[in-house]
Amino acid sequence: MAAFLPDELWRHVLAIGVKSPAKSLSYKELCCVSIACRRLRRLSGEDSLWSHLLSSDFPPPTSQSSASSSSPSSSCKALYRIRFERDKEKKRLAHRRAVMRKESQIAEHLRRIRDIEASLARESDKLKASASELSNLHKVRQASVALKVWQPEVVRGKQKQMVSQCAVPVESRISAVDMEFRLCKQQIAILRKSYEEERRRLDAAKRELESIEYHPLRRCERTGSNLGGSSSRRKEIKRPIDVEGYGKLAKTS
Repeated sequence: MAAFLPDELWRHVLAIGVKSPAKSLSYKELCCVSIACRRLRRLSGEDSLWSHLLSSDFPPPTSQSSASSSSPSSSCKALYRIRFERDKEKKRLAHRRAVMRKESQIAEHLRRIRDIEASLARESDKLKASASELSNLHKVRQASVALKVWQPEVVRGKQKQMVSQCAVPVESRISAVDMEFRLCKQQIAILRKSYEEERRRLDAAKRELESIEYHPLRRCERTGSNLGGSSSRRKEIKRPIDVEGYGKLAKTS
């Protein structure tokens, strides 16, 4: 029955679809209509439809509105195609800039994590050295206290040697090393907290990068190609089996 409708009615239907507030006919649907038949291809390519789509999808700036309206246009569909390709290229470049910006953020987070790991290694070495020196100083203080009481000469000689090797006052050095030990522990706790926070930021940036780079059509194409390859391999495996079966049937017959 659609073939018997006049062109004026088809033009009215297409104009309603294009100019409706819900915009039931966008450029995609209009292109799909154009491949239905030659008649709809001719009617859907008229300038009255594409001029409305051109002004609604790509509104010109206020400074250029008068100039664009005065300039003659041979085909609004061709202009729409040019604007569409230009807008597509802008979106592609903006997407690329967003990806590069997120990749630079990930690289910066990785650099900070490496710096924090190096600082953690240095503070851990300082902590171990301070703990070892603090233990030796406590031994020297115990030896100096033990010299005040009677002990065997062998033990007393070892304690004298230990005390004589310490060139600085024991008590002041113990307080200084103990303070350094506590500062190292506090600095390690701060570095670990900043390390965990930087790791969380890195994971969040990686998830954002995955969401930016996600493209369902490309993923479907990859999965489809994998499925197609597996089916072709199955066919290659099954083909010699069928040939052997046909050969056996021919011999028996």
